[in-house]
Amino acid sequence: MTLPDDGPGSPGRPASAWTLARLAPVIKAYDVRGVVPDQWDASLAREIGAAAVEVLGVRAEDGGPGAIVIGQDMRPSGEELVEAFADGVTSRGCDVIRIGLSSTDGLYFASGALGLPGAMFTASHNPARYNGIKLCRANAAPVGEETGLRDIRDLVASGLTPPRSGRGTVSERDMLGPYAEYLRGLVDLRGGRPLRVVVDAGNGMAGLTVPAVLGRAAGLESLPLDVLPMYFELDGTFPHHEANPIEPENLRDLQEAVVRTGADLGLAFDGDADRCFVVDEQGRAVTPSAITALIAARELAREPGATIIHNCITSRAVPEVIAESGGVAVRTRVGHSFIKARMAETGAVFGGEHSGHFYFADFWRADSGMLAALHVLAALGESPAGTSLSHLLAPYDRYVASGEINSEVADVAAAAADVRGAFAGRDGVELDDLDGLTVSAPSWWFNLRPSNTEPLLRLNVEAVDAGTMEAVRDEVLALVRGGSR
Repeated sequence: MTLPDDGPGSPGRPASAWTLARLAPVIKAYDVRGVVPDQWDASLAREIGAAAVEVLGVRAEDGGPGAIVIGQDMRPSGEELVEAFADGVTSRGCDVIRIGLSSTDGLYFASGALGLPGAMFTASHNPARYNGIKLCRANAAPVGEETGLRDIRDLVASGLTPPRSGRGTVSERDMLGPYAEYLRGLVDLRGGRPLRVVVDAGNGMAGLTVPAVLGRAAGLESLPLDVLPMYFELDGTFPHHEANPIEPENLRDLQEAVVRTGADLGLAFDGDADRCFVVDEQGRAVTPSAITALIAARELAREPGATIIHNCITSRAVPEVIAESGGVAVRTRVGHSFIKARMAETGAVFGGEHSGHFYFADFWRADSGMLAALHVLAALGESPAGTSLSHLLAPYDRYVASGEINSEVADVAAAAADVRGAFAGRDGVELDDLDGLTVSAPSWWFNLRPSNTEPLLRLNVEAVDAGTMEAVRDEVLALVRGGSR
């Protein structure tokens, strides 16, 4: 984007209090996120709202749709930030449609159903003192560093020109019922056998969306589900545990409840409910790769020969299941913008990440933890009576994984180079650089990726058995953490 005028302090362009140095830790690769009010506050929210209008070109007079739809999660700082953002948007002659409390996939639904750009105020799984903004173009198309966020950051830092005459309006619209009805139309649970499911909402937005989608809160008919709720009270201070189910300690309450109540399975959602994690009937956490493979098989049964996207740290079982199911597997980098872009390029019907994000072509290629949960419930409900979730998923859980292991190092590039040098040239070993360094052998593989924001290397190892996995893991960690680093 070419900025008008000559920069801060030029005629018609006041100097901004938000310098690039202040903005860099907040406006990140995929979203806006930081501690409130230490790193950002309502004044920046207002500036971002105004800049978003300019960068995304959403004013009707500029040929855009003329409005931005805004949702928010339950964090205490959300209302003030949303009001300021909306003020910034309307100050540039663009309308705002507020949908109130929403999951992130609820905002994506509103963006798709209304054909409008969107802004979701959430910090996802981060602690209570954080908040953020996830932006999208119309039809839930992602806005990341390369597709608008950098331009928004630069425009805020350079100082916005005075607003035009004419102000936009703010209106409200309830999208929860249409969201629930739309998801139920994609995955029909009505004919399945009865299931008992424990749901841990973590005091996050699943406390609003689960009763609407799986229950009758949105006025829809009853499903053959006995839902046992945990921590459904919306509370952005997270009094029971952090709403980050990828961390094992945050699943313990759910695991205990599943076993104690004899439930068929458990579901855990993060704070903005765009990610879903599954616990089987024995209280064991199910790897998201197994869920990716299960949903991939279901989608390929519906659309034979279709393309499925998976990132470079999902289990080898995922491309194997896709091939066995007659589909085409496409491997991509970690991150929603890469997944969504490759889905658009290839016409893929589904994409899965090992982090618990699941993307659906019939949901505007956006990620939805609730839609993934519906697929798991449908698959189990359609299975013969007495079939357990662990038995159902056994064909998709074929290898032993380390989980993601983070190592803080002083020189990320040097540590990665040491690992590359140690494995390059070994018989039967292949290296690729799609996302960090992936090293593959017939019985094992690992991926070593640098963090985007911290001096960390992230290691994922998978092998045919525990002994092989542990040997590869320990060798790589010794290289990464050895010497003076």
